[in-house]
Amino acid sequence: MSFIGIIPARYASSRFPGKPLADIKGKPMVQRVYEQAIKALPIVYVATDDRRIAECVQGFNGNVVLTAASHRSGTDRCAEAIAKIQLDRDVKFDVVLNIQGDEPFIDPLQIRQLIACFDTPEVQIATLVKPFSAGEDIFNPNTPKVVVSREGEALYFSRSPIPYLRDIAANEWTTRHTFYKHIGLYAYRTDILKALSQLAPGSLEVAESLEQLRWLEYGYRIKVAETECETFAVDTPDDLAQLLCKF
Repeated sequence: MSFIGIIPARYASSRFPGKPLADIKGKPMVQRVYEQAIKALPIVYVATDDRRIAECVQGFNGNVVLTAASHRSGTDRCAEAIAKIQLDRDVKFDVVLNIQGDEPFIDPLQIRQLIACFDTPEVQIATLVKPFSAGEDIFNPNTPKVVVSREGEALYFSRSPIPYLRDIAANEWTTRHTFYKHIGLYAYRTDILKALSQLAPGSLEVAESLEQLRWLEYGYRIKVAETECETFAVDTPDDLAQLLCKF
């Protein structure tokens, strides 16, 4: 099977404008992500709607494709990008990996774990989860949670802690059950990605503001792999400052 990584990177982030160009120890964030991704994938592209980001990627000899500014999500941007890339290269890729552009130190092992999910032919979409560590706040709505079936597929994603532990005090939940947080790294078969980009938002997505609920609501299956690798996402300038203290 052939795999390609795409890093969606838009300039106009409401909480951190120009985030892909933010300096991290002498390199822009988008370059940090690209260099980590290329350790696990033969081909990686940055998909952006901004000339400044495109010029930055070209400056470190990375692959880049320009996409529309109107996309609702990184998934939609990846769908446009892969269509352009396949046409330009005259080649078809079997699986597209959507690599978050705000995780400059993503572990290549996580990418390899996603790739391994497609050893099973029926897998349509794959993503990662990680058990909450002791002391982590499972009630934080900014950290989506997921419940997983015995077959290793996502049953539901929520900003609330799921499942609800009836008759157990909230401060004891993490000692009585393993809760999983969602790691926002996706892989899709290319034909599935095209179909996903054409779906209208469903009621579950609207309620929780989680695009993966759209896919479940329309009947798509999401394979889940468990990772122990920690992730460090940058959503705000404060996140970046904290990240720089760690590395």
